[in-house]
Amino acid sequence: MKRYTGIFACVLVYSIALAGTLLPAAESRADSLDDIQSRRAVRVAVPKDTPPFGSENPYKTLEGFDISIAKMVSLELGVKLDMVPLASSERIPQLLNHHVDLVISSLGKNPERLKQIDFSQAYAPFYLGIFGAPNLDVKSAAGLAGKTIAVLKGSIEETELTKVAPPTTIIKHFDTSQDVVKSYLSGESKLLAAGNVLIAAFTEKQVEVTQLKIVLKDSPCFIGVNKNEPALLAKVNTMLTHIKQNGVLNINAQRWFKAPLPDSVLLHVE
Repeated sequence: MKRYTGIFACVLVYSIALAGTLLPAAESRADSLDDIQSRRAVRVAVPKDTPPFGSENPYKTLEGFDISIAKMVSLELGVKLDMVPLASSERIPQLLNHHVDLVISSLGKNPERLKQIDFSQAYAPFYLGIFGAPNLDVKSAAGLAGKTIAVLKGSIEETELTKVAPPTTIIKHFDTSQDVVKSYLSGESKLLAAGNVLIAAFTEKQVEVTQLKIVLKDSPCFIGVNKNEPALLAKVNTMLTHIKQNGVLNINAQRWFKAPLPDSVLLHVE
């Protein structure tokens, strides 16, 4: 399975694993699963400009981690996928208005959102961390003493870094993410504080010399579902549990994030 690196490989593996197990479209359900199966299509809010979760490729089609998950959900339900590209601010309103059935769009969970919608188990990593060369001995915040770290000025990672960095840590503040990366790759800064999405944009060669050292803030992504939709939520969670256990989700993570899934995602099973 390691040879399959693309989005279509992930979907193919999952579709084979599901062979003979899809529910008939006409099977009765007590919630919106009925509507999905009646129309034989699931409408999913997806990101349109948030790589590596979802964005347009040169062929003007959507691709990314979330796009592949949406395809696997449609396979689990045995229906056609209707992707609805939305900006971040539009995701929850469109779900609440029943213009989409699910949100698969790098959606984080917080108390305010929990009042409005329900969430699946975690399916994607989103975290802020300290990154550096594999041979650099940094295993905890204490290991940052005397080290030089590049960070984006005014960012959440800057706030989190200043909370844990020892007084002797040399923190270099930059105005743009490009400058943060440049300082790290040039060797000016031995470490950088950033989100895993920024690291996912690195080239293969840059990834080989970059390793997560410390997690500063962990905020996994979840699939959003309207309240009082237990059958649909159960189907989504069944699919996520399946692709965690059979390794397909990890293949997807390696493809788009260039790193395996952390335990905060892989072990979050309901």
